[in-house]
Amino acid sequence: MAVANYQVDLRHFDELPARELYDLLRMRVDVFVVEQNCPYPELDGKDIDALHLRLLEGGDLLAAVRILKPHEPQDPSKIGRVVVSPAHRGKRLGDALMRESIAACERLYPANPIALSSQAHLRRFYESFGFVGTSQEYLEDGIPHIDMVRQPASQPV
Repeated sequence: MAVANYQVDLRHFDELPARELYDLLRMRVDVFVVEQNCPYPELDGKDIDALHLRLLEGGDLLAAVRILKPHEPQDPSKIGRVVVSPAHRGKRLGDALMRESIAACERLYPANPIALSSQAHLRRFYESFGFVGTSQEYLEDGIPHIDMVRQPASQPV
C-alpha cells in the first residue's frame, strides 16, 4: 500500500518547532538506538547545521532524512539518518523519501555528488537510485555499512 498524499517539508534545524523537532529525534532514537539495539550517540552535533527533510501526512511524521551540505565546493552533499516510522512501513515511503532527498540535493547542490553510508543489507535499495559502492564493507556501531556515491545528474555515472 503506497501513501500518495504526503507533504514534503524541508527545514533547517532552527526552523523546526520544538514539538516537531522532538518527534523527529524521538523517531530516530526509537529506530536507530532502541529497535536496532545499537547504543550510540544519535545526537552527534551535525543536526544543527543540517537540512531536515520530512514526509508528513496531516500532523503525522511518516519518514525523515538529514542532508548535510558539501564542506568544500567539490565535496558531496550527504544524505543520512534515513528513517521511516515503524507505524508507516510497507507503504513504499523509503522510495518516496529517497526520491525527494535526491531531488532536494540536486536542486540545492546541482554540481555535487551525493554520498551516504548505507547499512550493507540496503545496498541494492540505494543502487536502485543510482548510488554506487565506493568502499569495502565496514562496521559502524556494530552494523555492517558501505559508503556509496551518486554522481550529479549532469555527469555520467
